[in-house]
Amino acid sequence: MYKLIFLLVVSFVSAQQYRFTYSYQMKPDAGKKDSVITDYMNLDTDGMKSYFYNAAKYEKDSAYAVTKNFRDLLQAKSYDQNLSYIVQKDYGKKEINFYDQFKTIHLVIPENEVPKWKIEKEFIKINGISCQKATARYKGRVWEAWFSKEYPINDGPYKFSGLPGIVVSIKDSENDHAFNLIQIKKINKIFSLLPKSVKKMTFTEYKKIMRDYTFNSEDIENMSVNKQENRIDLQLKDGYIAKIGADEMKKMNKMDEEMTKRLRRTNNNIERE
Repeated sequence: MYKLIFLLVVSFVSAQQYRFTYSYQMKPDAGKKDSVITDYMNLDTDGMKSYFYNAAKYEKDSAYAVTKNFRDLLQAKSYDQNLSYIVQKDYGKKEINFYDQFKTIHLVIPENEVPKWKIEKEFIKINGISCQKATARYKGRVWEAWFSKEYPINDGPYKFSGLPGIVVSIKDSENDHAFNLIQIKKINKIFSLLPKSVKKMTFTEYKKIMRDYTFNSEDIENMSVNKQENRIDLQLKDGYIAKIGADEMKKMNKMDEEMTKRLRRTNNNIERE
C-alpha cells in the first residue's frame, strides 16, 4: 500500500477544509478480471458538504476553465473515462447527488439509499491509523470497510458514509473495486466545479445510456495531430481526451464502431443494482 503522507498535525475542526486522497483500483471489464486500472480520487470537505471527484480531471478542468486553451487539456494528466463523475454529499440535509456528463448533457442522479453498516469487533492499524472493521451489502455488492475515529467525519470515498469516522480502506468481496486512503491535508479551497444546468434521472437510466453509447464525429470538440508521437488527440464534447496512434486510426475500417468500443463505459460498474 502507498505510504500515507500526514500533513494533518492538529486536531480536526469541522469548520476547516480538508482533502482526503484515495488510490482507487478497479477492474473495468467483467470478462477480464486480471485487468486493473489505478487512479486517484479526492474527497474534499468543509464539515458541511463533501465532494468526491477525480484528481487529474479536476486539475485539467480548472486550468481549462481559466485559459480555454486546448493545449492545456492535452498536457494535463490523463484519467480513466469511467471516473469523470462527482459525488456530492450534504451532511445537514443528508442528501447525496451523483453528477456526470453524457456527451453535451450534464446529469444528476439523487441517491436515496445509504449503506446499512454492521460494525465488527475487529481492529487493525493501517499506516499508523487505528481502524475498526465494518461490513455492508450495498448496491449489489458486499463491502468490507476499515474506518477511523481519529478523524471525526462520517464520510468516505464514493457514496460510502454513515460510519462513526473516516473510511480509510474499503473493497468489495470480489476485489473489483478498492479505495485506500493515501493522503490527508488541509486546503484553502474545496471543489467548486459543479455543473449549473443538469438533467435529473435515476441511476438505472444513467447506466443504460452509458451502456448504449455510440460514437459519431459530432462528438468531437477539437482534434490535434501530434507528429512527434505519431498520435491523434481528440477532445470529446464531454471533456474527455482520447489519444489514438495515427497508424492505428488509419487501420480502422469503421471508425465510429471502433471508437464506440473504445469509449463505452465499464461493464463492471461499482453499483450492480
